[in-house]
Amino acid sequence: MDLMLHDSRIALAIDESLGWRHHLHERPELLYEVHETAAFVAARLSSFGCDEVATGIGRTGVVATIRGRRGESSRRIALRADMDALPILEETGLAYASKTSGVMHACGHDGHTAMLLGAARALAETRAFDGTVILVFQPAEEGGAGGRAMIEDGLVDRFAPDAFYGMHNLPGLPVGRFAMRPGPIMAATDEFSIAIAGRGGHAAIPNRTADPILAGAAIVQALQQIVSRNTDPLDSLVVSVTQFHSGFAHNVIPDEALVSGTVRSLRGETRDAAERRIHAIAEGTALAHGCTATTSYVRNYPVTVNDAGAAAFCGDVAARLVGEAQVDRAAPPLMAGEDFAYMLEARPGAYVFIGNGPSANLHQARYDFDDRALPFGIAYWVSLAETALASA
Repeated sequence: MDLMLHDSRIALAIDESLGWRHHLHERPELLYEVHETAAFVAARLSSFGCDEVATGIGRTGVVATIRGRRGESSRRIALRADMDALPILEETGLAYASKTSGVMHACGHDGHTAMLLGAARALAETRAFDGTVILVFQPAEEGGAGGRAMIEDGLVDRFAPDAFYGMHNLPGLPVGRFAMRPGPIMAATDEFSIAIAGRGGHAAIPNRTADPILAGAAIVQALQQIVSRNTDPLDSLVVSVTQFHSGFAHNVIPDEALVSGTVRSLRGETRDAAERRIHAIAEGTALAHGCTATTSYVRNYPVTVNDAGAAAFCGDVAARLVGEAQVDRAAPPLMAGEDFAYMLEARPGAYVFIGNGPSANLHQARYDFDDRALPFGIAYWVSLAETALASA
């Protein structure tokens, strides 16, 4: 194991980060409304002596810079953490559980923020690198595209990073382990809604109707063939119907039905093909039942794609920290989405997973970030920055 875990500045940052993490966990905020969290982050960064602390980037994002003391290198790397919580009622029973009913840190963004703050403290103290570290604290990862908002608000143009690096905790991966892969690591996340128009009437005289419920049920079944019969078995695609709304009485066949769901993919070609097939299946199946279908397809987060060289570099950093046996360099991609994808579209870089142990899954009411991961995350960020910006 790397001696960095026993470095005195890392140890001090770890001690403080535990308090920060619990403070943030008690005070979760949603999407862009992370005003208290952003103010807390900005205050800590200013107290560390960062060279610049900018607020309001992408509405409520915070960006800080720390310049190294070795030479005048123009190299710049960005490290990113997310700050927002989820609209879930916490059921952990923890002493530091959420004080806001119906809102909790069910994805570990409190831990991500605390780890990057800890790294910022250590990096600002010694500045043992040649170049500039950019610390990005992002709002609205949970469906609000805060990463895109920060880029549109000048994150890349103003701070000019050469590369972006991100990290997320992963339940089921033991604490002290890391996982990454070159290429796609998180999926594109799209949504579809199919409005089916029929002709309602008395449920006792169905022959005089064009039943949108029957058409909708057939569409739900037919959509399953996109994965089973229209997609290469070696490719990755998820098409999940998650909502079906129709009807208002036991004895009435309604005029309309609404079917909606999500599509997850790892390749652009697969994403395009799934969108085309949803349109075709909905329209054709509805027509066969005497109805019509109008499909709305919304593309959300793109595929999160790791640069191969950056992923290998992250693996090397993690291996020096915890040993090669504790690093999975060919981890399977997840079909969940991540708006860090927008940053990796703007600049090369990599996204890695850090072990959260046998916790409840992400986005569950009993989930909690494992505090034992804090030392590994802080040390990883510091080692990555100092290695990437080592003197030539």
